[in-house]
Amino acid sequence: MTIQYIDTPEQLQALCVQIGRHDWIALDTEFLREKTYYPKFCLLQIATPDWVACIDPLAIADLSPLFEAIYNPAIVKVLHSCRQDLEIFYQLSGKIPMPVFDTQIAAPLLGFQENPGYAMLVSSFLNVNLSKAHTRTDWSVRPLSPEQIEYAADDVIYLCKIYTLMCEQLYKLGRLDWLNADFALLNNPELYQLSPENAWLRIRGKNKLTGKQLSIMQALTEWRERTAQQENKPRNWLLADDMLLELAKLQPVTVADLAKVRNIGERTVNRYGKTLCELIDVARQRPPKPLVEKGKPQKKTQQTEAILDVLGAVVRIRAEENSLNPIILATRNDLEQLLAGDDDCLLLQGWRYNMAGRELQGLLRGDYSLRLRDDAVEISPVSA
Repeated sequence: MTIQYIDTPEQLQALCVQIGRHDWIALDTEFLREKTYYPKFCLLQIATPDWVACIDPLAIADLSPLFEAIYNPAIVKVLHSCRQDLEIFYQLSGKIPMPVFDTQIAAPLLGFQENPGYAMLVSSFLNVNLSKAHTRTDWSVRPLSPEQIEYAADDVIYLCKIYTLMCEQLYKLGRLDWLNADFALLNNPELYQLSPENAWLRIRGKNKLTGKQLSIMQALTEWRERTAQQENKPRNWLLADDMLLELAKLQPVTVADLAKVRNIGERTVNRYGKTLCELIDVARQRPPKPLVEKGKPQKKTQQTEAILDVLGAVVRIRAEENSLNPIILATRNDLEQLLAGDDDCLLLQGWRYNMAGRELQGLLRGDYSLRLRDDAVEISPVSA
């Protein structure tokens, strides 16, 4: 298949006409973000079963015709592990191209493990081992070699084939519509932008901080996120996560005190030292934002273990009915999250909720009961 390399506005206009003739397209992006906060968009690959194209966004100033074509709601966008790709589109246009089909999200419904890699799917579906020759390519360097372009195009060429096979198998199993809710969740802008005020929630080790320490860590994390966005630098270039925790504990008062902190960069001290000390001083005098921990059982008692066993029995029953490995439907940890009232539990989302989550919630509320009949476990609503 001939690869179209699109690097002029005229070529782009012609490609957009091609895109409009299809009801689905496969997409992939190449980007860099090792030295920036925001990903640098370097290449876009698009394919259908009939053609493949690589678009050079570094050579074309106005990509609006491309966005208009891709954002057509009548065209399904097929991607693998699409979060970072959609982040690029969101940052460039302020919108998310919907509808999408993510082969990584769909794969467990066909018996694959959770979050399988693209190479695994290509090998399993097509018996092809992907080349790793250009894994570390700097996609911002021009010109791209024919080998680099072919390597990039292969991703969407194989993605087309996988999507076709996946849809056929999902259709035969009656599961093609099960994924609609999961894919709809990808249309949430909060997935692609991090509010500086809430950046501290992602810091591991925050639960060990209290009072002034927690307040300082929150203030420093918010500053780091805002500054990284404004200067378009990786947040860890400013302060690493462990340094945020260290500063919250040491609470340096002066720039001289800050410079004595182990492993803090000299450049950080010289450029941001005064600001950091001021932030620490202000944060030390105010209460922290409350640390709301997701509910967890106080400890695992025989009763809680028994409840988890009952929930696990329902998972096994529903998984067997749908020819799934029970681990794909829910792990023991998922059941513990459900019992703890964790709203982020996978069993409360998408097809898992429809298959078992709703029923498990009802069981915990006492709306359902289990009983043995003819050597089988039955789940039934409790009569009013």
